[in-house]
Amino acid sequence: MAKSLIGNHVRKFRFHHDEMTQQQLADQVGVTRQTIVAIEKGNYSPSLELAFRIARVFGAPIEDIFFLEGEQ
Repeated sequence: MAKSLIGNHVRKFRFHHDEMTQQQLADQVGVTRQTIVAIEKGNYSPSLELAFRIARVFGAPIEDIFFLEGEQ
């Protein structure tokens, strides 16, 4: 079975949320800016807890921000 890849719209949500910086998002969810960079580039899939924290910052359903590649 192939490994599923998690895609995301974090960068788009940051832009539409008063052009929030990666550092501002990182501070709000309790991770480093490098973690946000890795998530946005698709190099790192966040834990379920972190994905929920990110969704909460944007006030959006988690599935609006994160998706399985190929199912968008």
